Order: sequence, then C-alpha cells, then structure tokens
Amino acid sequence: MKKLIALGLLLTSLFTHSQINGEGELGAWYMYFGTNKLAEKWSLHTEAQFRYFETTDNFNQLLLRTGANYHINQDAIATLGYGFIETDGSFLNLPGETNSKEHRIFEQFILKNKVWELLFEHRYRLEQRFLEFANNTTDTQHRARYRLQVTLPLTNTFFLNFYDELFINLQDDLFGQNRLYGALGVHVTENSSVQIGYLRNQFTNAVYDRLQIGIFYNPDLSGLFKKKSKS
Repeated sequence: MKKLIALGLLLTSLFTHSQINGEGELGAWYMYFGTNKLAEKWSLHTEAQFRYFETTDNFNQLLLRTGANYHINQDAIATLGYGFIETDGSFLNLPGETNSKEHRIFEQFILKNKVWELLFEHRYRLEQRFLEFANNTTDTQHRARYRLQVTLPLTNTFFLNFYDELFINLQDDLFGQNRLYGALGVHVTENSSVQIGYLRNQFTNAVYDRLQIGIFYNPDLSGLFKKKSKS
C-alpha cells in the first residue's frame, strides 16, 4: 500500500510541474511491444504505437518498429532495427510543424542489473533518420538516446515502472527532448503484461502530458522453427 501511495504522489508531482503545455490537452499513446524468442541467442522485436494529441482524438503519430535482438547473455542485448514513422503536425499550427514520413535505422545496446528488489535497465540507442516532409523536402538527421529504467516488483502480479530518457541531436541544437515516465504494471500471464502510466515529454519550448497504455506480449516462438527443421 505504501508503494502505491508513493506512485500516486510521484504522478501528482509530475503533473504539477508540467508548466508549459504543448496544446492544453492530455494526449495519449496506445502501444504494443513484443519480444519473440526465435533461437537460443536471437529474438525479434515488434512494436506499434498510436499517438494522439488528445486521449481519443486528433491523431498525431503512427510508429511501427522492428529489430533483430542478439542476446549476448541474460543481462546484455544488442539490436539492429528499422522504424517507420508517420506524423501529422497540423493540429498544432505552430511554426516548423508539418506532416512527415520517416524511415529510421537504429542500433541499440541494453544492459540490465539488479540492486536489492530494483531492476535497472540501461538502453543506449543511435538513430539515422530519413525524413520526407509534406512540402516535398527531405532531410537526414542523426540522434543519440539514453534511457534509464527502474522496475520495482510489488507482488507477483503488480509492479511499478519508471524511466527517464534523454534525446541528444548530433546536429544543430544538442538537446532534443526528455521523457519522464511512471506507471503501474500488471502481469496478466507469464509472458504478457499491461502498463498504465503518465509521460511528461519535454522539448525546448513545450511540455506535453501523455497518458500511456502499453501491452507487452513476449511469446517464445523458437519451438516453431525447431518443428519446421525436423519436418
């Protein structure tokens, strides 16, 4: 109970300190993440995100991402992946905001460790972004990201999840954005869970409040490939 009260106080604090809001509305991100084991050292990352300027209205962004994970050991994972992102920025009517499509290549390295009951995850990511804008112009950008995530189990079913992620531009202005996140998670089955939380997404001149609902499903598919190889 004390841990749940602490989560509530944290989320209240995050909302209170969102002083500059991008559009004056609570937006929402609806998300799916999957890590599908293919072999002893390999798995497939799958991801889909639907982002809205408001909780159920004014579409902002579609993000589809996949990647091949190589599990060096149980605490270290290297990933090479691709993402497609389609953005509708017309709702804001701000200078520089426009519709765009993006093809993204990324390289990623994850390190995990445990301290007492706390599960730490360090995620390092490099991105090469190939953007196509509505005015028929194109651009190539490069970005580095670092995310520190902490998970605290409450029971066998419930857990708390927090992270802070910093985006660094490798051209122009150094600071890209910072994402601060807190959520309550529920283990639905052995390989699936749901998280409901709040994201404070801070840019140089704006802060966006986002409700996040994430579904995580991680089935082991390695048996399918073993059956095919025997047949």
